[in-house]
Amino acid sequence: MIPKLNRRDAIGSMGLASAAIAAATSAASSRPAQADHVELGRYAHRQGVRGKMTGAQAVAAALRCEQVRCVFGIPGAQNNELWDAFKAYGQPYFLVAHEASASVMADASARATGEVGVFSVVPGPGLTNALTGVGEALYDSIPIVGIVTDVDRSPGAPIGQVHGLANEAILRPVVKALVTVRHQAEIPGAVFQAFRIARSGEPGPVGVMIPYPLFMQAWDYDQPAPPPYPVPFDEAAYQKVLCHLQDRRKRVGIYAGLGCADAGSSLTAVAEMLQAPVATSVSGKGVIPDSHPLAVGWGYGKQGTRAAESAFKDVDLVLAVGVRYSEVSTANYAIPKHDTLIHVDINPQNLGRNVPAHVCLCSDSRVFLDRLLADGQAIRRPADPKLWERIHRQRQVDRCLARTVQVDRCVDPMYFLSQLRATLGPDELVIVDVTASTHWAAESIEVEGSRRFFTPADNQSMGWAIPASIGAKVVRPDRNVACVTGDGCFLMSAMELSSAARAGIPVKFFVFDDGAYHYMQMLQEPVYRRTTATEIARIDYEAFARAVGLGYNRIASNNDVLPGIQRAFGLAGPILTHVCVSYEGREIRWLSALRTHYLDELSTRQKIRVAARVGVRSVGRANDSD
Repeated sequence: MIPKLNRRDAIGSMGLASAAIAAATSAASSRPAQADHVELGRYAHRQGVRGKMTGAQAVAAALRCEQVRCVFGIPGAQNNELWDAFKAYGQPYFLVAHEASASVMADASARATGEVGVFSVVPGPGLTNALTGVGEALYDSIPIVGIVTDVDRSPGAPIGQVHGLANEAILRPVVKALVTVRHQAEIPGAVFQAFRIARSGEPGPVGVMIPYPLFMQAWDYDQPAPPPYPVPFDEAAYQKVLCHLQDRRKRVGIYAGLGCADAGSSLTAVAEMLQAPVATSVSGKGVIPDSHPLAVGWGYGKQGTRAAESAFKDVDLVLAVGVRYSEVSTANYAIPKHDTLIHVDINPQNLGRNVPAHVCLCSDSRVFLDRLLADGQAIRRPADPKLWERIHRQRQVDRCLARTVQVDRCVDPMYFLSQLRATLGPDELVIVDVTASTHWAAESIEVEGSRRFFTPADNQSMGWAIPASIGAKVVRPDRNVACVTGDGCFLMSAMELSSAARAGIPVKFFVFDDGAYHYMQMLQEPVYRRTTATEIARIDYEAFARAVGLGYNRIASNNDVLPGIQRAFGLAGPILTHVCVSYEGREIRWLSALRTHYLDELSTRQKIRVAARVGVRSVGRANDSD
């Protein structure tokens, strides 16, 4: 089946030229010194790879054709030839501390730029270490390409080769597609095809698996870059959408996701045309500026902002564009019902799933929104200043609650997040890990455009934010990058801070420390009346920062939040800030919605069993939490 394409494949030569200029500029800081003098030359052209070279050189040449800003990874016995070719061909690269970070950094580079991120690892443990980040990219619809080396698979190859796991079988279930290479002649075509698939339709990760002996073998290449796939559009379904929108008695609300990341101006214009409040998914934050009078924040049920929940109570028709109704964004599918739901997405397998839709339209978000604008005369609504005023009042309530201290012991995490956003400029990047504060961040961190707020939304791999923030900063050196992680997440990827120190990547890392997996405690305590396996080791963060070469900062009270954030950004280089937090005293709306929906979905027998357990453990309760 031919993969479907999104709008990025149809932008044309002007967009490609702009991307190439941006890539060359922003990658300069991580490029090997001698690479500045390497031109594409006769081997690598934007239109293809031509000339006699080794398989390793062909990979590097193909990546240069794709204008890759940086390759993240670690060289190993089976791919040293490839990494040497990166240096020779001037392909920028970044050495990570652990392969698990290679795919995450590639993911973050794609989120921050809208381009395809790239990583390179050896087979066996290199691949298995990288799988978590690949899975995150798959579930979050992020285009990355992994150049994965394989062992010798030729007839008569020896048995017991190091790293000789069934690497193809391991990788295949975790990627959108796997392109395997059997002869060195196929290498540049395989790389081009991987990029084409990664960008097309619903974006995602693609693996290119190359047995290492092919890196040394030469071939005379003449491989043009393939044209993009055509963009789908269901005209019959679109006419049904128009019929619904022509009924001006229906009040419209728009739910927008990451698929609208590069269609922000069109989305905003459609919202104004329909006088529709716009709520976003977590990944879609910024597709409409939060300062816009029709922007209501994230979610539109009890799990999202109060402004979104309030505005969508008056909506008859929900227009869901470029978004999946995934578990996290819906607090376990706790979505309110509406009279009409129209679902538009480039992946037909997403349409009408989880939440039934009255009309399903397979289309790229920008193509669809631009068609609506072209048909604006038939569906335009008059301006509704009363709607704007209601949204403004409710958003002010949300902002006031976020900026008001509600946790007196240590630092109030939501207050911290609101002050962090206020300190940063509108174009700076905020990357948030999987912590109890993730949902507060979605509510309180407002952004004025796409690709400014990132969190692992669907696979939710803890420890993601530290390598992600480094990867984002490598490809966007022009932006300040703030990383917010938890003490539990810190344990999973802390050594990657040594990479930031080694390369002088000036990310500002903020660690929320309360000594526990508090997220799990919040889930366990109401149901079990105790916690299990949630208390974690205490870390001397100052000593750790000193050991890996980072600057150190500490925030221990609400009074020091704003000065502490300013100190972190006032200091040069990467800084680790230890933030002493408490989670007691502030509601997490997402968690409350999740619990309510969880209980509602239990059978009567299950409800009785849960209630009995809670009752028994609440009487004469022993302190057996750990």
